[in-house]
Amino acid sequence: MFLRILKWTLVSLVALVVTLCIVALVGLQLAERKRQRVIEVSVAAVPYSVDPGAVSRGRYLFETRGCANCHGVDGAGRVFENNSRGIRLAGPNLTPTGVVAAYTERDWVRSIRHGVAPNGRPLRVMPSEDFNRFTDDDVAALVAYMRNLPPANGGSAIIELPWIANVAYGFGLFPDAASRIDHSLPPARTVPEGITAEYGAYVASMCVGCHGTDLAGGRIRSGPPDWPPAARLAPGEGSVMVRYPDAEALMRLFKTGTRPDGSKVAVMSFESLAKFSETDVRALYLHLKNLPTPTPSRR
Repeated sequence: MFLRILKWTLVSLVALVVTLCIVALVGLQLAERKRQRVIEVSVAAVPYSVDPGAVSRGRYLFETRGCANCHGVDGAGRVFENNSRGIRLAGPNLTPTGVVAAYTERDWVRSIRHGVAPNGRPLRVMPSEDFNRFTDDDVAALVAYMRNLPPANGGSAIIELPWIANVAYGFGLFPDAASRIDHSLPPARTVPEGITAEYGAYVASMCVGCHGTDLAGGRIRSGPPDWPPAARLAPGEGSVMVRYPDAEALMRLFKTGTRPDGSKVAVMSFESLAKFSETDVRALYLHLKNLPTPTPSRR
């Protein structure tokens, strides 16, 4: 009896291992197919700007919308993740001598707004869902700033992930930005800069990658599995906005990375948020305080 149980236990274990190997192999093949897929995105060119005001605005966007976090303050590229779990990620060189040297006006639009490389393949770690609603003016400003960066030495993007992460990508557990964007949306219309809920909604478009399109929070699909869920910013049960009675409290969070109770926020881009202008923070706060309660499952 014991030998029979042992035999069937071993057979079950072997079958499980074989099944897992097949699943992993299928996942890796699906991941490679996703990496190599060509995404057809029809975009209108945003003309280059040489206006000094546009360059200044572009620098502000570069520093506050997360670009410097991945590409370095000089735009020459940066390793922004390198840990013991086998993850190593680096943003490429965006100066005129880098990967963007041959970019056309349309290539910039595809990359920034759509997460699509000039060859049509997805930019896997480019958070374009946060930039998809950039107006033409802000796209032009950001590009103007990058085209005016001093040429620097720097490499291409580095994406080194453990096999299990690639399997998860293959099965859609960690979709790239290009698969999360509605590519048919027209460019956002220009919103006058000011302390208004309308302008705050425009600022909040950079939050959707982590907090969801309705800002209801939850699992960050684009992040590692050990990241905590994104906070709920929208009204409703569990909303963190009850901790922030005024815009000053939100500004302190952005500057320090510390909640009103003294605890630290684990995952947020405070390198960028600390440089937010007072206008942007106050407008964002006004928008968040006036959000309707979202319906479930729109994330």
